[in-house]
Amino acid sequence: MKDIQGQRDYRRINIKKVGVKNISYPVTVLDKSTRTQKTVATVNMYVNLPHHFKGTHMSRFVEILNRFHGEINLKSFHLILEEMKAKLQAEAAHIEIEFPYFLKRKPIAGQTVSINEYKCKMHGSFEEIDDLVLEIEVPIAPPLPPQAAAGMPRSLGHWGRANIRLRFKHFIWIEDLIQMAETVTAHDLSWPTDENSRGKTLSVEELTKALGEKMETHPDIKWFSIQVENLSQGFSTFASLEWPESDSKTMQH
Repeated sequence: MKDIQGQRDYRRINIKKVGVKNISYPVTVLDKSTRTQKTVATVNMYVNLPHHFKGTHMSRFVEILNRFHGEINLKSFHLILEEMKAKLQAEAAHIEIEFPYFLKRKPIAGQTVSINEYKCKMHGSFEEIDDLVLEIEVPIAPPLPPQAAAGMPRSLGHWGRANIRLRFKHFIWIEDLIQMAETVTAHDLSWPTDENSRGKTLSVEELTKALGEKMETHPDIKWFSIQVENLSQGFSTFASLEWPESDSKTMQH
C-alpha cells in the first residue's frame, strides 16, 4: 500500500504539532522506598514535522512507546524522544506523561498508615538537545485538629495546592521533593486556637516565597517555578515565582 502520509508535500507548510493524546498506559516509575511503583499514566506524544511531509502514521507513536514497556525514567525518556525524532523524521519530538504517584505515610501515634496521592507530570522535548521538566502538585491542608471529647473527629480541611515545576542537574527522588515542600506547608498552617487568631488567613505570597527559598538551596535543582493557590468558595487567590528570575517580574497575586 502506498504511504500517502510519507509522500513529499510541495506546499511548504510546516505542521507545528502532529501526534496522539490521552493514551491511557500502564507505567513503572522509580520509588525510593520500594525501588519501583506501578501506576497508570495519561500520555501525549507529538512531533514538529518539516514542510516536505504531509503527515505521519499515528500508530508509530504507540509502537515506539510499547518498545519501552512502560519503564519511565530519565534514560528511557531521552531514548523515546530520540527514537520519535529519528523514526518520524521530525524537527522536534515531545512527550507528556501525567500519572498519580502514591506515597505511604508512617503512622503517627493513634493513627493508621495512610497513602497520599500526588499528581505528577513529566514533559520532555528533544530538538538539538533534550529538555525535561518535572511537575508535582502538592495538596496543602491544615493539620488534623484534635478529636473532640465526644462525637466524630473533624475532617481534614483542604486549603489549596502548590504546583511545582523544575529542571534538575542530577536525579532527584519524587518523594524527596514532596517532603521538602511539605516541610514548609505543614509548618505554616494551623487551625485557629483562640478568638484573637480567628479569621486569620495564610498569605499565598509568604508561602510561595518560603517554598522558593527552600528549593533554591537544593544543589541539584537548576530551575523551578512555583504557584501556590488558595481555594475559596467562588474564587481563589494565588502567587507564583520563577527561579532564576526571567527578565519580567514573575511574582503575582
